[in-house]
Amino acid sequence: MVDRLQTPDLKQIDSINFVAPEIRTEFPIPFFVQKQVPNATSRIELYFNAGSTNGKIGLASLVSGLLLSGTDNMNSTEIHTELDNLGGFHDISLGHESVVVSLYGLNDKLAELLVLFCQSISAVTFSESEIQELKEDRKQKLRINMQKVSFLAQREFSKNLFANSQYGRVINEDNYDSITRKEIIDFHKAFYLSGLFKVVLIGSFQEETIVSMEDLLIPFVNNLALEYNQNLQNIPGVFHTEKEGALQTAIRVGRILFNRKKEDFVDFTILNTILGDYFGSRLMSNLREDKGFTYGVGSMLSEFHETGYFLIATEVGKEHKDAAIAEIRAEIEKLHHELIPAEELNLVRNYLLGQLLKSADGPYAMTDLYVGVQAFGLDISFYDRYIKKIHEITPEKIQLLAKTYLDWSQMTIVSAG
Repeated sequence: MVDRLQTPDLKQIDSINFVAPEIRTEFPIPFFVQKQVPNATSRIELYFNAGSTNGKIGLASLVSGLLLSGTDNMNSTEIHTELDNLGGFHDISLGHESVVVSLYGLNDKLAELLVLFCQSISAVTFSESEIQELKEDRKQKLRINMQKVSFLAQREFSKNLFANSQYGRVINEDNYDSITRKEIIDFHKAFYLSGLFKVVLIGSFQEETIVSMEDLLIPFVNNLALEYNQNLQNIPGVFHTEKEGALQTAIRVGRILFNRKKEDFVDFTILNTILGDYFGSRLMSNLREDKGFTYGVGSMLSEFHETGYFLIATEVGKEHKDAAIAEIRAEIEKLHHELIPAEELNLVRNYLLGQLLKSADGPYAMTDLYVGVQAFGLDISFYDRYIKKIHEITPEKIQLLAKTYLDWSQMTIVSAG
């Protein structure tokens, strides 16, 4: 019998028993299958080379929103009703470099869901009425977003972070108006009908079911080499967007850095956590708990295929804008000049190990971890190295990383309010 008055022993995490998915070597593009699912649920993810950096501004967004807008045989309502009848649902996620379509359902229905989806996107008609309705919807949402200081700050930040590249383009209403039906059809043909570059399947399926899915997806396979920008550079400096009547000011601070292919990635992740990536971080303790400038502040390292960027984001009362930026700078420069105390470093170590353990809980999470490194040409051993680096990181290494990568003079500093 468990003695609930006795505190259980603390155990150090040295490794996690990661389970990698099966790789379908006969399929012409990466196709990963995780079969070790202890229930009847399933998911398939389709990765298309249809990100927002392709084509005219706004074109990728419109096409992704019109994928299930209707064919000659079924209109949009009928397609979505059939999805519901099959007990499934879908998500279409548009990023800079790709679109990920996720279909969820029970094992015995996922193949039917995939048939419906493939038929719907291969035969989509892109009717003028559907196009115009979506354009008006997008424009209305843009008008609403343009009243938000967070949106204005992110627009200005993107323009200067990804200067002179497709990644830094921002949408205006007239961009939607300029897009023609022919451009939508051509984009769909180039980046969806011939743009599938990766498939991830989770669920306990028989071999014949998986083969039938492969047969469905073969016509969509991308046969061209994928190309990504390797030379993104931010414009350092201070930029402000005035928003009359705003009570809050949104702040964005960051710079172009790297992704997990870089040797310093894991160590920088630890530094980033100390600075702003958990509730007990230095930025949170300073700007929220001590100064009362904000409800929340955070930092992150976001990744693209060939690069990545560092970002600090918060919103403060407009009267605190300059003071908040000064405190962000002070926390960064404190990391340059003072070694992190052992107690704080141990707290962050335990936090990161606990988060990793949590993110590896179950076949869906395990597969997401695998796909997260596979995209960068790495394998599941990345996480063993991650754990090892967490244990081995020193205050001196953290200080060196701060001096190397968190140079205030290299930051893009944006505010809107």
